[in-house]
Amino acid sequence: MNRRQRKKLIPSIWIIATKQSGGHAYYALYAIDWKRGGRLSWEGWNHFEDLLQFHIPIKRKAGGRKSASQPAAKILKRALHLHLNEAQFEELEQLFYQSFSKKRWRTFLQMNRNQ
Repeated sequence: MNRRQRKKLIPSIWIIATKQSGGHAYYALYAIDWKRGGRLSWEGWNHFEDLLQFHIPIKRKAGGRKSASQPAAKILKRALHLHLNEAQFEELEQLFYQSFSKKRWRTFLQMNRNQ
């Protein structure tokens, strides 16, 4: 995506992925815009409280000039929570950086949401 397209990104689904490895948790936040095929990610938290305090820049509407930020705690209510092992987390990262496919995303989310 180029800079102009990134400005129009309005996430329709939020995913909070938790990876447990060696007794330590690793958290990542993903945003997917189904309509425009866009994805954004914020990774690197070891504590859930730090993730909740992170301010996410979001757009209110496509083509709008105003952007706002809100803490991840507000998005927590509507986000999907995925608890993944290392293999599933690797699959999520590969899916995230491949070309966008709604079908692959939906099958991944259905498989990991039911567990």
